Amino acid sequence: MAGGVVIDGGKEGKDYPGKLTVHVFLTCLLAAAGGLIFGYDIGISGGVTSMPMFLERFFPSVYRKQLADSGTNQYCKFNSAKLTMFTSSLYLAALVASVVASFVTRKLGRRRSMFFGGLLFCAGAILNAAAQNVAMLIIGRILLGFGIGFANQSVPVFLSEMAPYKHRGALNMMFQLTITIGILIANLLNYRFAKIEHYGWRLSLGGAIVPALIILVGSLILPETPNSLIERGKVEEAKQKLIKIRGVDNVDTELQDLIAASEASKKVEHPWRSLLNRQYRPPLTFSIAIPMFQQLTGINVIMFYAPVLFKTIGFGDDASLISAVITGGVNVIATLVSIYGVDKWGRRSLFLQGGLQMLVFQILVTIFIGWKFGVTGNAVDLPK
Repeated sequence: MAGGVVIDGGKEGKDYPGKLTVHVFLTCLLAAAGGLIFGYDIGISGGVTSMPMFLERFFPSVYRKQLADSGTNQYCKFNSAKLTMFTSSLYLAALVASVVASFVTRKLGRRRSMFFGGLLFCAGAILNAAAQNVAMLIIGRILLGFGIGFANQSVPVFLSEMAPYKHRGALNMMFQLTITIGILIANLLNYRFAKIEHYGWRLSLGGAIVPALIILVGSLILPETPNSLIERGKVEEAKQKLIKIRGVDNVDTELQDLIAASEASKKVEHPWRSLLNRQYRPPLTFSIAIPMFQQLTGINVIMFYAPVLFKTIGFGDDASLISAVITGGVNVIATLVSIYGVDKWGRRSLFLQGGLQMLVFQILVTIFIGWKFGVTGNAVDLPK
């Protein structure tokens, strides 16, 4: 599924007392809304870059290729250095921001990291909606990337620390769910706004303000996690918070384990260097390889450029956008199934099932595009 891989501790470890309270569920639901900003951007950008009015204003060379005859190489119609900079600048900024965000999340708390993410994303959305030239678009995208870097770093950590042991997998998956919902909402808005002449693209890009405000306001009213409070020496406050979110008074065992883990982490003089020790190599390898290969499958590219891909293979403007809506809807449904089964069937089962489906269907996508355009990118007349 697009957006990333959520990894948690699985079913190993102590079975701490506690239950899924309404307070925790609503808290995690609000925090998980941080995924909306990432999902919205994935869905909105591909649709906007397929809108003729947007391309004509900012990327006229690409727009002229869209008007070219059918003999034009279909693989190169969106080949533009400026367009590439517009789309990729967000992800480069998110990469840089994630390094800073890890420090902010650890030292200042999860809420502040979410606050900075929402603030930066809001600023980027406003700048993109008001853009008069490509430079403003790229600067706006960079601000959006900074916001995503902070949100993607802090929200999964917040969810893992707030979730009760038995429901940690499902609540962690809520972040992925909001990413897919954000994609679907963006696809729906693109379909609607594409019909508005001259400024429909501004509404699509400016719509990112809504999810940004949700996480911005949410960060102001969300509680801090017990883990974060312990890290900053507020043990008694952490205990009271743990009692509230677990819904039981007997939290001493979990509290002591959290304190012990925090103290042990502070004793590590060189944490990054320690990761290279032999005992940490297997988990380090998997924690890097799983999300890396998930990204390298190209699924985010398919979700990001869904309208462009559909348009390239011959769909009309409206048809390409509505096809992207269908793709986003399937993504949401698949995530709901995963939330239901992650704690019931196990992480490994879903991981193998998802990997097999991606393998099969990406091969089919390659076959269909190759059948239509071959290796040259020129349309082939298919048998009737």
